[in-house]
Amino acid sequence: MTKPADRFGRRVESYVRSRPAYPQEVAELLKVECGLTPGWAVADIGSGTGILSRLFLDNGCRVYGVEPNVEMRRAGEALLATYRLFASLDGTAEDTGLPDDSADLIAAGQAYHWFDAKAARREFARILRPRGWVVLIWNDRRKLGSPFLQAYEELLLAYGTDYEKVDHTRIGSKEIQAFYGSETYATAAFDNHQSFRFDGLKARLLSSSYTPGPNHPRHTDMLRALREIFEAHEVDDHVNIEYDTHVYYGQLS
Repeated sequence: MTKPADRFGRRVESYVRSRPAYPQEVAELLKVECGLTPGWAVADIGSGTGILSRLFLDNGCRVYGVEPNVEMRRAGEALLATYRLFASLDGTAEDTGLPDDSADLIAAGQAYHWFDAKAARREFARILRPRGWVVLIWNDRRKLGSPFLQAYEELLLAYGTDYEKVDHTRIGSKEIQAFYGSETYATAAFDNHQSFRFDGLKARLLSSSYTPGPNHPRHTDMLRALREIFEAHEVDDHVNIEYDTHVYYGQLS
């Protein structure tokens, strides 16, 4: 299996174009539950193209974006170039490159399932300030709820190269509890969605690391199937992908 840090290098353009943002409600939750305030130092681990970093920057935080993939990191640097409180680091969850006691909050958006959990936990404990928080976030695409969502999931199952092995939903309460070290973490969920024309839907599909790339023998067939799904379910030339944005937040015991 391709190393996690290498899976997205050729998918950056599609990722930037099509991946969903995180709702502002996430920041509001963390303000109330964790005491998040402007000026907090946030380590965004697996920061990718900067989607989650921007949420914290827009709320006045200093953000250290830690990303091992050079193409993704450069895309994040370009997206966030106007934010003076953003710093980009070449690092991993297991070796961030940050000093001891340097983060009030560690966040991972759409990334924790790629980590070596035990090594990442040790690193997080090292860089967190006393009483610091760890926040794990996923935009969980709904697989049921409309004929389109079900058809899109069936397409991924049919054409995905290793979809079922790397699907982040394999991370459950047992794994989350082991990471935090207790049941003291809390959870919240928010509605999220995207509306796409066909080209946007195509980019969303190709942004996923488990879909066949242009040189794969099933790439053309997959895109043909995607076109058929879109044409069968579009309304006013758009389809909707719906998400549950799941947030886990707590302190390491």
